[in-house]
Amino acid sequence: MPLARSLSMTSLNGLPQWEDEDLPVEDLLLFEVSWEVTNKVGGIYTVIQTKAKITADEWGENYFLIGPYFEHNMKTQVEACESPNPALKKAMDTIKGQGCQVFFGRWLIEGTPYVLLFDIGSAAWNLDRWKGEFWDVSNIGIPFHDREANDAVIFGSLTAWFLKEFDDKPNIIAHFHEWQAGVGLILSRSQKLPVATIFTTHATLLGRYLCAASIDFYNNLDQFDIDKEAGERQIYHRYCMERASVHCAHVFTTVSQITAIEAEHMLKRNPDVATPNGLNIKKFSAMHEFQNLHSMYKARIQEFIRGHFYGHLDFSLEKTLFFFIAGRYEFSNKGADMFLEALSRLNFLLRVHKSDVTVVVFFIMPAKTNNFNVESLKGQAVRKQLCHLVKQALYCLYRGEIPDLNKILDRDDITIMKRAIFSTQRHCLPPVTTHNMTDDGNDPILNTIRRIGLFNNRTDRVKVILHPEFLSSTSPLLPLDYEEFVRGCHLGVFPSYYEPWGYTPAECTVMGIPSVTTNLSGFGCFMQEHVADPAAYGIYIVDRRFRSPDESCNQLTQILYGFCQQSRRQRIIQRNRTERLSDLLDWRYLGRYYMHARHLALSRTFPDKFEMEPSAPPKTEGFRFPRPSSVPPSPSVSQHSSPHHSEGEDEDDDERYDEDEEAERDRQNIKSPFSLGVLPQGNKQQHGEYRN
Repeated sequence: MPLARSLSMTSLNGLPQWEDEDLPVEDLLLFEVSWEVTNKVGGIYTVIQTKAKITADEWGENYFLIGPYFEHNMKTQVEACESPNPALKKAMDTIKGQGCQVFFGRWLIEGTPYVLLFDIGSAAWNLDRWKGEFWDVSNIGIPFHDREANDAVIFGSLTAWFLKEFDDKPNIIAHFHEWQAGVGLILSRSQKLPVATIFTTHATLLGRYLCAASIDFYNNLDQFDIDKEAGERQIYHRYCMERASVHCAHVFTTVSQITAIEAEHMLKRNPDVATPNGLNIKKFSAMHEFQNLHSMYKARIQEFIRGHFYGHLDFSLEKTLFFFIAGRYEFSNKGADMFLEALSRLNFLLRVHKSDVTVVVFFIMPAKTNNFNVESLKGQAVRKQLCHLVKQALYCLYRGEIPDLNKILDRDDITIMKRAIFSTQRHCLPPVTTHNMTDDGNDPILNTIRRIGLFNNRTDRVKVILHPEFLSSTSPLLPLDYEEFVRGCHLGVFPSYYEPWGYTPAECTVMGIPSVTTNLSGFGCFMQEHVADPAAYGIYIVDRRFRSPDESCNQLTQILYGFCQQSRRQRIIQRNRTERLSDLLDWRYLGRYYMHARHLALSRTFPDKFEMEPSAPPKTEGFRFPRPSSVPPSPSVSQHSSPHHSEGEDEDDDERYDEDEEAERDRQNIKSPFSLGVLPQGNKQQHGEYRN
């Protein structure tokens, strides 16, 4: 039967439609295998968790996730139940009969997909035998001291054993994520199981290690001695597991074009499809509800600032912008080094031009700490004490009375007020970190702050706050969840050097918050490809690929300075535009790339049953989100038709801006041609390993 591209749900508003014959999912089983199923380790957990709903909608009862069993995760995230599929139940019973524990249930996330969890510990007694079998088929030896690699062998062996227990019907697709799940793919292919296999790398193992060592990675991709580099870092066996998985898979995918280039050199195979990461987008019924949320959570951040800078609050919070960077504490990979240097230059520009704008920058990057900083806690206590006294006066105003201090304040209240006022007479600078760092002297962010001199002085127009802990609504300092905090900020800055995708700027986009990314991140490349003028929509892309570090830093500084020059009205317009890009990042749109990968795998595994259309598009081209009808709301580049910069709130501007009308024009101007993300093949002769 012919196998055609399909999309089981309607296309999103304004985006190109994709309507073809559906897959006969009732005759197929789809297994998605990852070490991060119900087990949060990194970003792959977010990919699988958010994608589950659209995959479950398409595949229904024939979609299953396979992962490792951890008791805590099982109790808190999974509802145990019986398998509805007889063949699957039979395979589970066979494995249980051999003394290995298998757990089945529904993962309590959107879509509530079925999950199959293998207990690694209960099968550990097979480790030596399985390592020997793995050596026989791959010649890859696993050191006894590498716990993670040994667990991967057990997990992969259980997965291959499970898939082997199925009969020829129904046809099976098995999608493996990252090298930890790759052993199952290698063993399945070596045993010639009738399974269509897909392998996705979210970041190459060696690439992450090399970039962490501050090596000029992208300019030397074709110069590395791969085996030597992996051996020196004692990850050669892991690298071999990853590379073997890539070459054994019927279909190989990466999450972005930049990772595809990396994989070609590191893993010696061109990816077949690029499968970008998405999010589940929930639109508000009220058009500008996200703007209201921004105002609400910005006020909460302002409350924190009042306490943190007590005694030094000589800047207007109404003219204060909040920037932030968040993610794993990878100082160079995440671009924190360049960001700090750009902040130093931005501080100089704002002071030289006597700007009344103040920028408060948050670094949300978890690190080892001892406890909260005493000065930070004291500041919040002083703020709460003063707020309590002010509220008593407000109660009188609410009743329509003029506050009489003699009535609302007794002697004790006056004493407390005087003590609070005396407490604000601070003789030290506001702290640059909210916590006491375990290794303060060797912390790269703090050392850079010392070098550039951003100590939160009164004269500094850029203030820095390092929050080395995940945000939580229960925190005594900054009681906000991450999503609430992002909504309250004005700009997210992520000048990453190594970022295969980049969920942080994507999350900013769907919340209507402008962000800075780079052309070395998967997200930045995706936006350059799909948006005609990203900066007009609040997606600023720093060129870190073709410029020197100093030129890139200057470009970032100019972006930040230009953003500081925008009026409040211009920022509101820009947030409206940024939020409109959220449709591009919706799994209902990006899920089609995974569908295409599955179709391709079926056609290569079962060519007699499934055929790909000969006219299937070879690469992504043609679709570009149009430039808005008015040019970017930036004073430095705006023309007469764009919102103008003004000192006030621009309330009386003669030019009227209708966001709904502009959004409708954007949707009408979208260019319709669309094709899937199959990566263009170069002119080089393919390596023999490419053929499967």
